[in-house]
Amino acid sequence: MSVSEPIRKQFVEYIMLQVFDDQYIDRQEEKNILEAGIKIGIGIDEGLVIIRQVASEKALVIERDVEERAKEVLEQFALNDGVIDKKEFEKTVTLFKSSSHGKVPEHAIKKRLKQMILTQGWKVKEGGLFGSKWFSEIA
Repeated sequence: MSVSEPIRKQFVEYIMLQVFDDQYIDRQEEKNILEAGIKIGIGIDEGLVIIRQVASEKALVIERDVEERAKEVLEQFALNDGVIDKKEFEKTVTLFKSSSHGKVPEHAIKKRLKQMILTQGWKVKEGGLFGSKWFSEIA
């Protein structure tokens, strides 16, 4: 189903209004945008396509995409030698932070990445010479 040009333009304007101050679409904003789209006759799938098009054209950041990229990086680290070490984890935190333009606090990033690792069942390397429990300490 195709959206008429006036409806599409209205939806794009709404997207731009939501990101006016920070050029960043977090999960809640994405949900709000999709709900607004539904109210004017745009389905979820079509709404997601339009959001991605606008983000691409206007260099907007979508939080869901940043998380997906971080997951891919962690997966590569996990597949490389079977574990994710502290250095690899910190590289992923840095990637997430820079990709999200600093909109997500570092502590929140670490919590999200830890949950991602636990959900995927990937192993982490703790301990070492000084017995660091860097992963366990993330709360």
